[in-house]
Amino acid sequence: MRGPAGKAAAGRRTAGRASAAPVGAAPVGADGGSGVCAPEPGALLSPRNGAALRSCGPGLLCDGERRWPVVAGIPWLRTGREDLRRRAVRSIEAGDHEEAALVLLADNDDWWDGPAPSRDALRAALGAATLHRAVTLLGMGRVGEYFLHRWSDPTWLAVLALTARHSPGRLPVLELACGAGHLLRELLLRGHRDVTGTDVVFAKLWLARRFVAPTARLVCADVTAPWPLRPPGRPAYVACHDALYFLPRQEEVVRRAVVYAGGGGVVLGHCHNALVDGPAAGFPRDPAGWRALLPGALCYDDADLTRAALDGTPPRPRTTAALAGCEAMALVSASPPAPGHGPRSVARPVPGRPLRLNPLYADGALRWPGKRWREEYGPGARAYLPARVDPSPALLADARAGRLTPQVAELARRRVLLDLPERW
Repeated sequence: MRGPAGKAAAGRRTAGRASAAPVGAAPVGADGGSGVCAPEPGALLSPRNGAALRSCGPGLLCDGERRWPVVAGIPWLRTGREDLRRRAVRSIEAGDHEEAALVLLADNDDWWDGPAPSRDALRAALGAATLHRAVTLLGMGRVGEYFLHRWSDPTWLAVLALTARHSPGRLPVLELACGAGHLLRELLLRGHRDVTGTDVVFAKLWLARRFVAPTARLVCADVTAPWPLRPPGRPAYVACHDALYFLPRQEEVVRRAVVYAGGGGVVLGHCHNALVDGPAAGFPRDPAGWRALLPGALCYDDADLTRAALDGTPPRPRTTAALAGCEAMALVSASPPAPGHGPRSVARPVPGRPLRLNPLYADGALRWPGKRWREEYGPGARAYLPARVDPSPALLADARAGRLTPQVAELARRRVLLDLPERW
């Protein structure tokens, strides 16, 4: 796989990001963000002068020199966007939190080449009732398709297998380039509470807050700039999936991840192999080049991880020489935690959780969401998604009730049945 659908095309996107939650923030009215997990005092630092951020009014943080906006419980700490910061801060100071949200939702990363959504569309997105509707109104195009159908693609199965094999255990989790919070949601569903996600695009984090992982800590920041997160002072688990190959200054990003982890684990998933022909995208490396970023890391073939998730078997590490022909690889700096210290396997449904028919099925037939998704993920997804399904009403009732009968469990394994956000 070459990353989120369309990443490899001309409209490449970067994914620099960082995370935490509100500090005296007043969420936008329709965000559903109450009850979010707030960072400890002093956990957030200014990306400009390194000072500890403090609350200086509803929806505002201060570093002694400038103010930073907090919208929908998400501190916005990007650098290189001074005009945007000032506009959002002025709106919050005027009591217009909706305008601040509109300002930040309109921003994107430096690689995005799609049309900007209109203000009317952005305003309508604030009140969208579903993830699907919000993604459409925000004009996310191929990236929106990726978010909506992430639960079905082969690279997501690889994430599940890797996380099941190398669980965070009881460590606090920081996910870099978390997008709309898919992994954060999986960990929260399985009992993790100390989870933080970061991304450079506010709109993606807003989707996480509103629909996917509403209780996660979230921070909008660029991990290629100074991190606004103070290391927790204890071992942590830092993950970055399907994004590192798009970041410049990869050595610096990984070095900061290792420092933040403090002897815990660093997991780098779906890193594109420069030895394999494919559309140019980001900054791929050869397997030895990737491992040089994380010396001593265990390495996996992404395709092996996908198969492991489907088969329920542990993935096997590979040498860098054996990975010369893989499309993408993963690296892990730590061995699996001791038995009993991890959540239920993230490769299996959570017992008791309602499951629904995969939205890729219409009238029983498998239909791809678009040409790019089909070309990128279709070849791999065909290995587990049948062309047609005809589940009985009784089976669907069992799935909705979270009863993992053998038939329900099998369809869940093949991604025909999914644990989707309630307002997908």
